[in-house]
Amino acid sequence: MPWCVSRCWSLTGPLGGPGFPCWRRSAISPRSNSSRGGAATEVRTAHAQHFAGREADILALWDSPRQREAYDWFTAELANLRAAFRWAADHGDLDDAAAVIATYAAFLGVMVENYEPIAWAEELIGPARAVDHPRLAALYVVASQCYLAGRTDDAVRYSNAGEMVMSAGCYEVPFGVEGVEEKLGGAYVFIGQPERAAEWCRTQLARGRDTHTLTRASLVLCLAIAGSFDEAMAAATGLIDAAEEARNPHALSYALLAQGFARRDTDPSRALEDTRRGLVIAQDSGNRANESHLAASLCRLEAAHGDPSAALDYFALSIRNYHDSGDTTTIRVPLAILATFLDRLGCHEPAATVAGFAFDPLTAAWVPELGTAIAHLREVLGDQVYESFARKGKTMTTAAMATYAYDQIDRARASITHAG
Repeated sequence: MPWCVSRCWSLTGPLGGPGFPCWRRSAISPRSNSSRGGAATEVRTAHAQHFAGREADILALWDSPRQREAYDWFTAELANLRAAFRWAADHGDLDDAAAVIATYAAFLGVMVENYEPIAWAEELIGPARAVDHPRLAALYVVASQCYLAGRTDDAVRYSNAGEMVMSAGCYEVPFGVEGVEEKLGGAYVFIGQPERAAEWCRTQLARGRDTHTLTRASLVLCLAIAGSFDEAMAAATGLIDAAEEARNPHALSYALLAQGFARRDTDPSRALEDTRRGLVIAQDSGNRANESHLAASLCRLEAAHGDPSAALDYFALSIRNYHDSGDTTTIRVPLAILATFLDRLGCHEPAATVAGFAFDPLTAAWVPELGTAIAHLREVLGDQVYESFARKGKTMTTAAMATYAYDQIDRARASITHAG
């Protein structure tokens, strides 16, 4: 008797939710091809609609102290989310499944440094724009995160278009995802325009779109990157208390990142306290993106004002996280800080090599001390020798630079241990 696919339903879905269709082989009587095709279509459609229907309860879980469970669910169900999205998108189910799955999967994915669903959102922008879909703004928001994979030009294009849609007031951002609007301006920071990102944050705050303090935290961060530290600290007044009231680990760890960054020069002791606390919260809640950003910030703070050995641990953590996730953009931040650290240790040739790879508009804004280190390296090595090592670094692949950085971190650790 031939094998064919029949439909079954699990009694409960992930996290105790409703069951969803699965497949099993069973020996049953032959049916016509059209009958079997119709059953398969019914199962795949039900499967897609099930995962679209999980949005509200998964995002409610995310917007709670149990946030880690939402990330764990995303990781466990990624293959199902992928299959559900693909079926819905290929069958024109834009309203009921495809746009819903793409937006909330990409939102969760960015938090755990899995960028695959960003491409799903990008795929839907054309069809959504053609029908003026209510999720168009949300699709632009998550699509703009493609800068994390090095596609800054596309990210800026999505950000510009998203700004126009939101400015017209024609947008719907699902529950739990409205806080991601602060990310729409992220691409501007990564092309060295933090002032523009700050202005976007002000616009959103004026519209009252900051339900989780994320936009205010982004404003603080953008102002600090732009060098407007007094304004940044003024904007940070009451930020941590408000983030704690939200009872959302992402909001609190992100607020601590922003405040610590703004305090890094004027009050480094409290900046260290804020950033260390934020890192613990990010790690406990499973938020790998914030873990990476906070570790990168701790590289600078520990190296300059804390424990240099601890700084080396944070260099290794942030570089490894960014490299493993495929974030070819943000990885330059801890590498730029590493170049300045190696310069201070007297490791001038490795410092020049790392600086050659790391220097770009992003690091010029985020790590202004890199420019000072490069000037010092030119003075010590001479322009010609500096350019030779910097050119070597610039031509390295991200994987090769990560390996080189790990080696330099180990060498620096041995040197510090020996000196101690």
